[in-house]
Amino acid sequence: MAHVSNLSIAVICSSNMNRSMEAHGYLAKKQFKVRSFGTGDKVKLPGTAADKPNVYDFGVPYDDIYTDLCNKDKQYYTQNGLLHMLDRNRRIKTAAEKFQLCNEHFDIIVTAEERVYDQVIEFMESRMPIHNQPVHVINIDIQDNHEDATIGAFLICDMVTQMAQSEDLDNEVDEILHDFEMKVGRPVLHCVLFY
Repeated sequence: MAHVSNLSIAVICSSNMNRSMEAHGYLAKKQFKVRSFGTGDKVKLPGTAADKPNVYDFGVPYDDIYTDLCNKDKQYYTQNGLLHMLDRNRRIKTAAEKFQLCNEHFDIIVTAEERVYDQVIEFMESRMPIHNQPVHVINIDIQDNHEDATIGAFLICDMVTQMAQSEDLDNEVDEILHDFEMKVGRPVLHCVLFY
């Protein structure tokens, strides 16, 4: 059943390339109001050697990165799945976005790794709360590979769906997350911050 929710959701990983985009695409298909972001300094993608990553600025279109990787080594980047990933990304939105540059308010922020969770909290706490509007910041660790990103998207959707169905999220969130944690066997971090 499609559950249309008016919750505003942000999904965040380090580079806004794999985990956050997989979840963004999946949640959008389920009619959730969702945006995705990265928190890193740059957008980093694996290169042909471990010490030579492909590094881009946030805001560089996925299209341009796709073309760049094709020009560098199309066969290699096809085999490791990066071109497929970028092709999916450009169908969802234009470019990777940096969370710290966004002024929009969200009801729920989901991060895909603890380091990103810490960066989101640090950024939110560096700003004075003005609106006294709560936001639930939740972390589920998702490995940065294609397979786990897909599983992670299902998990995030499952969790967000339960939250969307809650009559009183602020009071029920701990219970929802506890049940979710038990069900999926992954630890969940959660805190409430304010805009």
